[in-house]
Amino acid sequence: MNDLSPAELVAELEAQLRPLELELAEAWWESNTMSSPAADARRNAAELARRDFLADPLRFAAVREARNAVSADDPLLRRQLDVLHDGFVPHQVPADLRRAIVELETRVESTFNNFRGQIDGRRVDDNAIAEILRTSDDAATRRAAWEASKQIGPEVADRIRELARLRNQAAQALGARDHFALALATGELDEDRLFATLDDVDRATAEPFAAWKHSVDGQLATRFGVAVAELRPWHYDDPFFQTPPAEGAVAIDHLFADADLEALTVRTYDGLGLDVRSVLDHSDLYAREGKSQHAFCIDIDRSGDVRVLCNVEPSERWMDTMLHEFGHAIYDRECDSGLPWLVRGAAHALTTEGIAMLMGRLPRDPAWLREVAKVADADVDQISGALADARRAALLVFARWVLVMTNFERRLYADPDADLDTLWWDLVEHFQLVHRPDDREAPDWAAKIHLAAAPVYYQNYLYGELFASQLDATLRDRAGGLVDRAAAGALLRDEVFAPGASLRWDALVERATGAPLTADAMAHALTRDG
Repeated sequence: MNDLSPAELVAELEAQLRPLELELAEAWWESNTMSSPAADARRNAAELARRDFLADPLRFAAVREARNAVSADDPLLRRQLDVLHDGFVPHQVPADLRRAIVELETRVESTFNNFRGQIDGRRVDDNAIAEILRTSDDAATRRAAWEASKQIGPEVADRIRELARLRNQAAQALGARDHFALALATGELDEDRLFATLDDVDRATAEPFAAWKHSVDGQLATRFGVAVAELRPWHYDDPFFQTPPAEGAVAIDHLFADADLEALTVRTYDGLGLDVRSVLDHSDLYAREGKSQHAFCIDIDRSGDVRVLCNVEPSERWMDTMLHEFGHAIYDRECDSGLPWLVRGAAHALTTEGIAMLMGRLPRDPAWLREVAKVADADVDQISGALADARRAALLVFARWVLVMTNFERRLYADPDADLDTLWWDLVEHFQLVHRPDDREAPDWAAKIHLAAAPVYYQNYLYGELFASQLDATLRDRAGGLVDRAAAGALLRDEVFAPGASLRWDALVERATGAPLTADAMAHALTRDG
């Protein structure tokens, strides 16, 4: 390949990689929507074929050489070579190690897709567990539901530890400290900057979170007839305390009880001049056996085939999730189709997460409730103050949760054989101020699917929240807001979506918002009036 010019090399590698990525995307979609041994085998084969391609040392050497030779006055070609380089690096490991990682990842994720917890011998899905934790006043029932949400942990914990060991072995063969460090480095993130940002977020949220939670815990203690010190994880509405309980938010599920969440999603994006109908037509939105219980968006071909998986029920949570996932989708759909395939997608996971989080906030936005959901003005006015408090609470709670996950994952890869069960609850108590269950010995950490299926990803949610807050301030200033603002849709399309990955994420953030990414806008959002 050394006789090819840099442009010819990029074209050849793209032509070879593109069908491999397409087959993997299709196989991944099938394994998550119709889990079966055959679907898992197809996905396993597709993943191995892609990784084998990226592991080829001759191709990688050619990319390195071309990257060093390309002219600085051709930034788009250089960008494509950068993307290829970072894609090749993690796979320069022995074939048997690559195969072991892929096969174990597939088995673990298949277990998640097919597993359902049990309460009194009855299989329950995640929606049923969430309903109990949202509504039940019976502590025993709530505890049983919470424990059901964690029953997957012992099924997968040893395999997640083994995955961490294998991923570390691969990373260390490439000279990295561990998989955590390698994933950040090949994902255009600096570890020191990340943890400095985490410290900034910790400082900005610790005091307001503690004050908010003190108030909420008092209400929960009264509701359940216990002392505050007796509150445990099952007294909160989310199994991981990722979202505020009703006592710390505002109850608006009733606004969606008879709502058509698909129609509201279309209407939301229509108001921005953005059309998600083609995505809706290709999506899989409702729960069933053998299907992933989570939610995601996938761009199948970078040519318009974008799909969303959800498990929708009429609730605020799923309205948030629909708008979130279709935020990912519209990003993919509105990327400039004239860009080279290698950079035809989000600039970074954190930028697409930022868009998704910006859109997912809308069900708690008074303007959205009035204009899109058609809630009566008087009803919105009555809860507008509570909605502002709920938005701040959601941001606080999620920020503290991300601090748990990112710090835990760094420690997981630092020592996969450590006492992770204790470490998990140490971090939960420190950052989320939630008491660990008494005398519990279980790998509750392993119930979080991201540790197996999306390793070293959670920092992108944190950066995404920062980007969403910075974008929100920009849209208020330049477009007058977000809801039903065509100017806001145009700004997002032109400044965020269209450039794709032709720019590094930090350059794109600064171009779109006029400033580098910091925690300032989020800190301001936590203090400003509704």
